[in-house]
Amino acid sequence: MTKAAGPVKGVWYHAYPIIDIFSRYIVGHTVERAESALRAEELIRETITRNGIVPETVHADHGISMRSKKVFRLLIDPGVTRSHSRPKTSKDNPYGEARFKTTKYLSDHP
Repeated sequence: MTKAAGPVKGVWYHAYPIIDIFSRYIVGHTVERAESALRAEELIRETITRNGIVPETVHADHGISMRSKKVFRLLIDPGVTRSHSRPKTSKDNPYGEARFKTTKYLSDHP
């Protein structure tokens, strides 16, 4: 998850991409006004259903929504391994951070 600047100064959005590490494609995403455990759980469920694949591992940041009980319960039953970045350590998620940097750079330079 990353924060993305909105069209008005001081307005921020929360972008949640789900990236397939093998293909580097974004297989699911949403942009929300506020961080939400419910919306994170829905996004993961929708992505699994749409793609027909239950991942072996889900790696996420340390945000409240990705460490929530809702997401934990969704992933525990099918045996999905969860891993999380160390707090404030973007190097733990190079695929996501590279995508965020590209997206933010392109939005700042039309």
